[in-house]
Amino acid sequence: MLQTTLPAIAAAALQNEQENDEFLAYIKGLDGHNLDAMAHESNNRITAAIDCTECGNCCNKLVINVEPGDDERCAKGLGLTTTQFIKQYIEVSEGGKHFVNTIPCHFLTDKKCTVYEHRFTDCREFPHLHKPGFKERLLGTLLHYGNCPIIYNVVEEMKTKTGFITQPSAPMQI
Repeated sequence: MLQTTLPAIAAAALQNEQENDEFLAYIKGLDGHNLDAMAHESNNRITAAIDCTECGNCCNKLVINVEPGDDERCAKGLGLTTTQFIKQYIEVSEGGKHFVNTIPCHFLTDKKCTVYEHRFTDCREFPHLHKPGFKERLLGTLLHYGNCPIIYNVVEEMKTKTGFITQPSAPMQI
């Protein structure tokens, strides 16, 4: 059964901090290719079962990075020039990186993205569990474990799939 209740996920994240640190250390010795295959299978199934528009927590809590081309695409979708869009919605770091200038995101209304068709690459790809390198990216993934039902459920399933947490055996029939 998937856990999708945000307060329960947040509470579990606090409770599981030590366990998650141990899991991070545990998977360092496992084959990355096999981990990716397991993570991708879990992610595909769990993502299909969870409606992100019922959550929107990532848009409420995370800094949203804006990749080159994202601001132009979104500006066009909003009927703005890129300059107007950047001035109103984007902050530019000293290193030239762009990100949305508010948390929560300007474009979140009633847990839904108002620029969904034009949304940023970072938003399109979140929670990034479809990408290779699960083992190398687990520390970053765990930063969002208490905020994202997809990440929470995939990580919990990966603990079982990898043998980190063995499922309890069925009660014996007497």
